[in-house]
Amino acid sequence: MIRSNQNKLRKNNAMIARADKGNSNVILPTHQYETKIQNFILNNFCTTTTDPINTFQTHIRQTINETRTLIPRVSRWKYINMNPSAPFIKGLIKLHKPDQPIRPVVNWKNAPAYRLSKLFTEKIHRLTPLHSVFNIKNTQELIQQLNDTPLLPCHSLPHWT
Repeated sequence: MIRSNQNKLRKNNAMIARADKGNSNVILPTHQYETKIQNFILNNFCTTTTDPINTFQTHIRQTINETRTLIPRVSRWKYINMNPSAPFIKGLIKLHKPDQPIRPVVNWKNAPAYRLSKLFTEKIHRLTPLHSVFNIKNTQELIQQLNDTPLLPCHSLPHWT
């Protein structure tokens, strides 16, 4: 059954893509999906004829090697991506919007600075914990915050229509 579906998709030059919402899949012509990705890239990014990854990788290596205190000498190799490549983009189809544009999802794990940026993010969060009053970890925290909120007789919930 799976093989026959794959053959039908291949025969009709179609593909299965994930939808942005609703945990569902979409079957669409491959050229339509590729056009949506190309249009998104052309409308939002500058293109280049050369690959900047090797230059960027060289700068990252130099920066890591010049670091005296942030990264210990023995663990510097952990933050250099040995085989960097350009980030990979895929699009989730927005079925709820006209013309069904994509929501881009980018995989940065193979990017040259991924490991280094992850290290910096961890260090920043450790040194400066930025607690946002608008974020909660889970439903238990929400319930606790609601229980701790004093309600007076003059308070009321808004009526939305």
